[in-house]
Amino acid sequence: MTATLEKVPAQPAGTFATPGRRRRSRTGLPLRAPSGLSLGLVVLWLSLLVLLPLAAVVGKAFGSGWHGFWSAITNSVTADALKLSIGLALAAALVNALLGTLVAWVLVRDRPRGGGAFELVIDIPFALPTIVAGVVMLALYGSNGVGPTLFGTWLGLFITLLFVTLPFTVRTVQPVLLDLDKDAEQAAASLGARPATVFRRIVLPQIVPAVASGATLSFARALGEYGSLVLISSNLPHHNLIVSSLIYGKLQDTSSHATQQAAAIATVLLVVSALVLVALDLLQRRIARRG
Repeated sequence: MTATLEKVPAQPAGTFATPGRRRRSRTGLPLRAPSGLSLGLVVLWLSLLVLLPLAAVVGKAFGSGWHGFWSAITNSVTADALKLSIGLALAAALVNALLGTLVAWVLVRDRPRGGGAFELVIDIPFALPTIVAGVVMLALYGSNGVGPTLFGTWLGLFITLLFVTLPFTVRTVQPVLLDLDKDAEQAAASLGARPATVFRRIVLPQIVPAVASGATLSFARALGEYGSLVLISSNLPHHNLIVSSLIYGKLQDTSSHATQQAAAIATVLLVVSALVLVALDLLQRRIARRG
C-alpha cells in the first residue's frame, strides 16, 4: 500500500500553531454615506461645543508666553486657592465614595421603609440651583443661622461641597447593585463565607468602576463649584478663597493681563480634571482586563 502524505507547510522556528485562533482584522468596515455624514456632524458638534472653547482658553492662557502663564499660577494667592480647592474636592470625592456607596447599598439591599422619601432627598441637590444651595447652607451655618457658625471656615466649605455632590456616587452605584446577580453571593454564603468576605471578594470588584465614576464626578463638580461656596465663604486670600471666586474676580478686571491670568488658572483646573479622567479610564480598563 502506498500512503499519500499532504505537504504541510513548515512552521517558523519558535512558533506554534494555535487551533481555532484566527488573525483578527485590524481594518474596520467602510463608512457608508449616512454613517459618514453622522460622524461628520458629531465631530463638528463636539468641536464647536467642547474643543474650540477649550482651545480658546488654553490659547488665552499662553497669550503672554510661558513666563506669563507660570507667574499667573504660581503667585501666592493663586497657589493657596488652588491647594484649597483641589484639597476640598479630593476630600469630598473620597467621602462620597465611601458614604455614597453605603447609601446606595442600604437603598438597594436593605430597602428601608420610606425608601421613596430617601430617593427624593438624594435628588434634591440635583434640582436646586447652586445659588439656592448656598442660601440653604448660609441659613444653617451662617452668622445668623440656626446651626453652628461655619461661615468663612474650611469645614463650612467642605460640608457645602458634600451637599452639592451627594447624588453622584449614589446614582452611579445604585444601578450596578440592582443588576448584580446574587447567585454567586448566595453560593459563597452557603459555603460558609462571612458577609464581609462576600462583599470584599464578590460584590466590591463589580462595583469599583461605578464607585470610581461617582467619585470622579463628585471631584469634578466640587472643583468647579462656585454658586454654593461664594455665599458661605468670606473669600479672603490665603484663608478661604476658592479658585472659582478667584477666577471670577480676575474677570471683573477688564484688563487683558487679568483675563490672561484667569485663563491660566482655568487651564490648570482643566489639566487636573483631564488627569483625573485619564486615571479613571486606566482604572476601568485594568478592572475590565481582570474580568
